[in-house]
Amino acid sequence: MIAIVDYDVGNVGSVLNMLRKVGVEARITRDPAELRDSEKLVLPGVGAFDEAVANLRRFELVDLLNELVTEMRKPVLGVCLGAQLMTRSSEEGTCPGFGWLDAHIVRFKAAEGESLRVPHMGWNVVTPTREGIDIFANVPQPMRFYFVHSYHMVADAPDIEVGVTTYGRRFASVLGKDNILAMQYHPEKSHKYGLQIFRNFVERFQSC
Repeated sequence: MIAIVDYDVGNVGSVLNMLRKVGVEARITRDPAELRDSEKLVLPGVGAFDEAVANLRRFELVDLLNELVTEMRKPVLGVCLGAQLMTRSSEEGTCPGFGWLDAHIVRFKAAEGESLRVPHMGWNVVTPTREGIDIFANVPQPMRFYFVHSYHMVADAPDIEVGVTTYGRRFASVLGKDNILAMQYHPEKSHKYGLQIFRNFVERFQSC
């Protein structure tokens, strides 16, 4: 069973529908027993960083998720805000993230003389930065995914960068380390491209 972490911030229905299309049992849950019994986790997210952290604390999920991800090493996929929560901190707020990835979150900024619309919204290309990454297997090329975000991930450890996208400048759109995978875009809104990502997560992904 794949557990979609329910903390009242996220596009959980669309994620559930995608996983069902893959043919796997999936549940939207914050129940500790179900989260412990799950094979893998999805941490979705839409909204503000500090609100998300506050909700995770309110539902007593922070210590539990730390245990499941860092001690039990369950494979986990973070989507958009869920991906950002896997880093250490965000310019959007003052609360700390989980710190599972050596990275931080910054707001898109236009260079001097440059016009850059924020949020970054719409379809864009993701280019892998490593060879042979299972999560990208059989995804149609070029890999196009749907983005909606004003803040983006910055890898402080270069070896955790898995995929990049260009919007004004190059930024890390996929980070990964061991059992942890973070995607800035929304695979659940990305049609055939996102469906294959979820299929790969279910069938192939164990570690980066």
